[in-house]
Amino acid sequence: MTVKDAPARADLAATDDIGWAVRLLAATPTHEHRDPELLRRWARAADAFGAALAPVACDARIVERDGGLELGLLARYTSRPPTVELYTDTIDLAERVVDARGWRDWYPPGSVRAAALAHEAVHVHLHHGPAKAALKRALGHSALRLGRLRVSGHVAGAEEVAAHAYARTVCGLGRSPLLLTAALAAEAEARSGSANGSNPPPARDARREN
Repeated sequence: MTVKDAPARADLAATDDIGWAVRLLAATPTHEHRDPELLRRWARAADAFGAALAPVACDARIVERDGGLELGLLARYTSRPPTVELYTDTIDLAERVVDARGWRDWYPPGSVRAAALAHEAVHVHLHHGPAKAALKRALGHSALRLGRLRVSGHVAGAEEVAAHAYARTVCGLGRSPLLLTAALAAEAEARSGSANGSNPPPARDARREN
């Protein structure tokens, strides 16, 4: 996920979790001209869905490595073989950002890694089980209507919102990881300005290769 409009100097925490979810959806291709109220409705539905999910075990192999700052990643799931990659350099930066912004009450020590792992685990859950269809029903978006027949449509970005809400809930965070990814994007923007744009924003924490 990339938070494209994260301001470098604003008080990011002034925007609530649903507000960041709306921004995520608005920055997702296909939603450029959507009604903001529709995006907010979808954001609320996806957030509630993710927060209500039962704990999901991560059955994939877990690998920790550096290089996330260059890739702009906190974590990534790859399916062949099923593996969750956790990028320790980006996680370490996130922990420093939490301390610098005074957000430790929201994100306890070690919670960034735990949230990244939980986020990826629920993506796997949504991709390989009935929960994906359940999320579509919860969003209430219709791709097709024929009389009383309604086919639920895909809402791009909704799984990201749900995964962040799930991670917030199961890890006991005070705020969604979406706020932290926005802060990471702002940090990367500031760093790239002083280093001639050498580092991309480390705000994608759920890119998957299938």
